[in-house]
Amino acid sequence: MSLRGIKQIIQTTPTIEGAGVKLERAFGFGKTKEFDPFLLLDDFRNENPEDYRAGFPWHPHRGIETITYVLAGSVEHGDSLGNRGEMGAGDVQWMTAGSGILHQEMPKGDARGRMHGFQLWANLPASLKMSDPRYQDIPASAIPEITDDDGTRVRVICGEFWGKRGPVEGVAADPNYVDISVAPGQRKRLKIETTRNAFAYVFAGAGRFREASEPRAVLTEQAAEPSAEPVYDARNHSLVLFDRGDEIVVQAGDEGIRFLLVSGKPIEEPVAWYGPIVMNTKEELRQAMAELQAGDFIKKR
Repeated sequence: MSLRGIKQIIQTTPTIEGAGVKLERAFGFGKTKEFDPFLLLDDFRNENPEDYRAGFPWHPHRGIETITYVLAGSVEHGDSLGNRGEMGAGDVQWMTAGSGILHQEMPKGDARGRMHGFQLWANLPASLKMSDPRYQDIPASAIPEITDDDGTRVRVICGEFWGKRGPVEGVAADPNYVDISVAPGQRKRLKIETTRNAFAYVFAGAGRFREASEPRAVLTEQAAEPSAEPVYDARNHSLVLFDRGDEIVVQAGDEGIRFLLVSGKPIEEPVAWYGPIVMNTKEELRQAMAELQAGDFIKKR
């Protein structure tokens, strides 16, 4: 076994997207090599409806997959193919934009005004950039949950972990995407395939990864008691980017720790990126923008 070291610890950056939604960006727009096949991770945690109510009105995507994971509140969505739906707490939507889609996402808070979730972008290889768009809408009840003897809890969204397989299938990046909660004071070793790029995004409690700095307190979502008041320092959200190896170690602090553990096989192709469109060349980008302006962007209706 080889323990993965830490390449970098990144603190989130306050960002405004959509029609004025305030969120925290962990990475995106420029850090493609270190995170390949992933492009962006946004944390849209908010407790003030005025900061998220305007949402993400109609906008295009091409050449990527978007993964939305909701923990509190809900997100209504619709697209140019006629799909409509609403994601609630614990639900996941995996959208393959492929050749192109227009869609909108409109967040709504829970009864206390809380909105919390994540959106991860995964790149598509050149051979699948112009594939047909598709959705995988996964209800919370379909996501396997495992509790280890030491109290560690895992939700397996995609890939295989501890003998369970997540419900999201057929994703080009072949990712593992798991939501892990480690009990207070526990030390946990977790396996990751050596060939994958991997990162952990901490969003509750506090803890320490190998070679990481001192534990930092971040927003605590009380999984056992959803109505409990959250306690957090919003500026201390942290993403841990791992080096190569086949396992990581995490030491939970006094409040325990909860984080997303994400890994995927690098695509290792050129990236040409403009907003919500990600292709391999600048010429492909120019073509996409020309088609968008001419009304020819959508290839499948």
